[in-house]
Amino acid sequence: MENSKTDYESTLKSRDTEETLDIWFNRPIGYRWALLCKKLGIKPNPVTVISIILGVASGYFFWFSDLTMNIIGMFLLIWANTLDSADGQLARMTNQQSRLGRVLDGLAGNLWFISIYFFIALRLMNEGYPVSIFILAAITGFFHSFQAAMADYYRNAHLFFIKGKSGSEFDNSAKVRNDFNQLSWSKNFGNKLWLRIYLNYTSQQEILSKNLQKLMKLIHEKYNGIIPEWMAVEFRQLNKPLMKYTNMLTFNTRAIALFISLFLNNVLLYWIFELTVLNIMLIYMVVRQEIISKNLYRKAVNE
Repeated sequence: MENSKTDYESTLKSRDTEETLDIWFNRPIGYRWALLCKKLGIKPNPVTVISIILGVASGYFFWFSDLTMNIIGMFLLIWANTLDSADGQLARMTNQQSRLGRVLDGLAGNLWFISIYFFIALRLMNEGYPVSIFILAAITGFFHSFQAAMADYYRNAHLFFIKGKSGSEFDNSAKVRNDFNQLSWSKNFGNKLWLRIYLNYTSQQEILSKNLQKLMKLIHEKYNGIIPEWMAVEFRQLNKPLMKYTNMLTFNTRAIALFISLFLNNVLLYWIFELTVLNIMLIYMVVRQEIISKNLYRKAVNE
């Protein structure tokens, strides 16, 4: 079995977009899972489905105020996340990347936290909060979805500029919509359904990235979709500092905040953290990225 550093490195998207905790913990464990799955002939999408089951199940254990039960939930969530890492590493290892895999990957985190928010709300009701606590759960979940979607989008945009289309999963709603419209509900129900979900996801990502959309359109029209070297270099230099925010808006920082709130037996702190700190990060990341895209657009127009 090959496990050299070169092989491991080839399963990473890019050091630019990898978080330190992922490099030292999630990715190495995911790599071992990916190697095992490759040996057993297991494809990436079933690995994602298993991660969804484990992540959703973790939420149940956060319903209880008992710390032992909470720790079981933490273990299941960490396990789910290592498998979520493994599916992408396995896909790159075996060259089996697909849109369906990207849809499932995006759904995974949302389904984990829908379950977690539901059971946290039940826990808070047990502690005396009214049923309206589910409204706060829904609001927090809404912002969580935006935070994670935009972080994923900007990370893939960064990969697109430094590696090109083959090195990223960067997509746009116009192309997805065109593919969606080509299918029939009666003949292609399954494919049309997941494309509908993916169309919603990509449309959500594009709402807050108007300048990036303009830049991408210009690249397509002026450079035939091929990013000029000067732009790739400048984009990476300007955008790389923002990658720490994209990482903080995905899983690790969120999970650490959740676990701390569970150890403190005050889960409401976790939602407060999401609605304040993470939303401030989101706003800063979007504003900075839009400024970068706007400046590069102007420079390209005047070139």
